[in-house]
Amino acid sequence: MASSASGIAPRTFEAGAAVHDFDFYMGRWRVHHRRLKERLVGSDEWETFEGTSTAWPLLNGAGNVDDNVLELPAGTYRAISLRSFDPWSKTWSIWWLDARNPGQLDPPVVGRFKDGVGTFIGDDTFDGQPILVRFLWSDITDTTCRWEQAFSVDGGATWEVNWVMESERIE
Repeated sequence: MASSASGIAPRTFEAGAAVHDFDFYMGRWRVHHRRLKERLVGSDEWETFEGTSTAWPLLNGAGNVDDNVLELPAGTYRAISLRSFDPWSKTWSIWWLDARNPGQLDPPVVGRFKDGVGTFIGDDTFDGQPILVRFLWSDITDTTCRWEQAFSVDGGATWEVNWVMESERIE
């Protein structure tokens, strides 16, 4: 970390409009989840469950976090999403931290919004197999939004959507 004692001036930037991409999500949400019971095995059996999400800004708007309560049929747990905006590349990085495994921060997905849809992709592994993970944010209004997660085992040529969250703002 650069400090004034080192004689190196901190980098400065103009954040631009993209720093506000996730402003729509700040606040409290009721979340309806739909998730594949098994991933990357050709399953078409889904489970549904409810939850909530509360989001707030960090870093003067250049970051944010949301605290999620997921009411799975097998039991409720918590997780967070952490997002940070890189003004030089104009991209967002998103990390997931699951309270069932609190010592492991998932690798980030990175991307941006274009024409009202946010697309974020990153490398990960699933059951020891290298995969790409994709998050899509879409259908964004003042009171609703949609998020989906998909995995690809072929470098992004095909995607298996395995989790969909439809959120409604809580007043």
